[in-house]
Amino acid sequence: MKRIAVASENEIVTEHFGHCKNFNIFDVENNQIVRIKSIANPGHRPGFLPNYLNDMGVNVVISGGMGSGAIDIFNEKNIKVIVGARGDARKAAENFLNGTLKSTGSVCHEHKHHDKCGE
Repeated sequence: MKRIAVASENEIVTEHFGHCKNFNIFDVENNQIVRIKSIANPGHRPGFLPNYLNDMGVNVVISGGMGSGAIDIFNEKNIKVIVGARGDARKAAENFLNGTLKSTGSVCHEHKHHDKCGE
């Protein structure tokens, strides 16, 4: 089974991973979404969220933007990171599954501008 986490503001992909309101979690079997749940962001602390999502069995993370520290931790855990996504969270997960969602490499460098990531 594959598990995709989309950093979201309700049902919309957020611009900055660590400051999202919630994560939409999509469980995938045979390349089809079979379960969806939303979990509140438990809080943004350096290094916490990548480990938290890893412990939940997440294989793929999708966001508008993300800091390089989080990307490095996900890479160490062999979790695929897709940044530069926009729009509906479910559609982003579906686009990843059908191969049309590609990472733009949108890395956030300054946390004080967390509302401007991905631009």
